[in-house]
Amino acid sequence: MAAVTEHISDGAVLELIGKMLRQGVQESGRDWKPTETGTPQGAVVSPLLANIYLNPLDHVMAQAGQEMVRYADNFVVLCQSKEEAQEVLEKLGQWVAAAGLTLHPVKTRIVDAGQKGGFDFLGYHFERGHRWPRPKSIDKFREMTREKTRRLGPRPMREIVADVNRTLKGWFAYFRHSVKNVFVKQDQFVRQRLRTLQRTRHKLQGRARGRDHQRWPNAGFADLGLISLALARDQASRPQR
Repeated sequence: MAAVTEHISDGAVLELIGKMLRQGVQESGRDWKPTETGTPQGAVVSPLLANIYLNPLDHVMAQAGQEMVRYADNFVVLCQSKEEAQEVLEKLGQWVAAAGLTLHPVKTRIVDAGQKGGFDFLGYHFERGHRWPRPKSIDKFREMTREKTRRLGPRPMREIVADVNRTLKGWFAYFRHSVKNVFVKQDQFVRQRLRTLQRTRHKLQGRARGRDHQRWPNAGFADLGLISLALARDQASRPQR
């Protein structure tokens, strides 16, 4: 709150933020627990408060000539060597401790991004000069697609495609910088879900397979307006004239 008051003078706003911080939390449907420190995870204002509280860290790193990429309380520091990374990690530990915080014991690590393994950051996986959605991001995308292509319900296929497109647009807007094969695989998954739905509506059992690709070709889904992630990626990567 002391950091917030450096930017906000409106008493009503300060009181509201203070109440939010002290409101407590409820975990797994159990009783409410008081919150003495920190901000409730998932609260809409938490990223903003993290930015205010960690703003001094940005300046410390910049003054030290360190390249840091940060979003709320998630950040990556780019270093030229393992030795430099170890020095930065030590400095970070000192600053964090002085600020009353702790570095995450599992997520905080030194990684050679040029080697196999890489690291995850903000939904992406970075490795050897390439990036693609991390497994959890893929799983979340596919679960949303499954939810919108459930076999129950009489909705017209064009309406279902329009609903799926909303997920595709949002997902592509964020992950458009990924390697191309990611989008090809997700396109295949979406069309398989739609073909399986078509099979159900034609009194056929099981998932789409074999001749279903001829019964309901890619072009047919394109005619219904289905977005192709791979095509969108190709178009986005073309140089602008």
